[in-house]
Amino acid sequence: MLPSSLIPVVINHLLAQEPWARSQLVEHAAKVAWFDAGLVTVKLRVAADGLVETATGESVPNVTIRAKFSDLPMIAQNRERAFSYVKIEGDADFANTISQLSQTLQWEAEEDLSKLVGDIAAIRIVSGARSAVDTIQSTQRKLAENLAEYFLEENPMLMRPQDVTDFTRDVVRLRDDAERLAKRIDKLKRTVK
Repeated sequence: MLPSSLIPVVINHLLAQEPWARSQLVEHAAKVAWFDAGLVTVKLRVAADGLVETATGESVPNVTIRAKFSDLPMIAQNRERAFSYVKIEGDADFANTISQLSQTLQWEAEEDLSKLVGDIAAIRIVSGARSAVDTIQSTQRKLAENLAEYFLEENPMLMRPQDVTDFTRDVVRLRDDAERLAKRIDKLKRTVK
């Protein structure tokens, strides 16, 4: 987890590479956004140049964005749906700008690494890192599939949804048949007497 004191530095690094993003934030200069994720909170003020800085503790936020700390990994993984995990209070236009920027700003790792190690090495490092992440995700997916298959087929502790539906339908049919049979038996008893 990134320390809250480094958050403005990271955001400003991304904003410095994207003039269009800074121009959107300039329209909200001097406004304060408070991000509250329980264990991690940060208040940021938009500077006149479109960059952000840590706001003082007394600053009244124009927009407050609250999230559960446990939702932060999901927010980071799926930025397009990030704002569905949060509660927003305050200036809707400012919150909308923050939402748009959170979805579109991207770190260009190759660009930053190329300054340290050169273009070719940066491309290979980023490619290797992407390959490693893909391998980890693929392994995780295959492990989950194998565990599900084991618990469904070899050591049945789970049931497929269709099996549950079929079982429920059979139970309802059996109940209805038993009720009809009980009514027939009652009718036969009345006619025999």
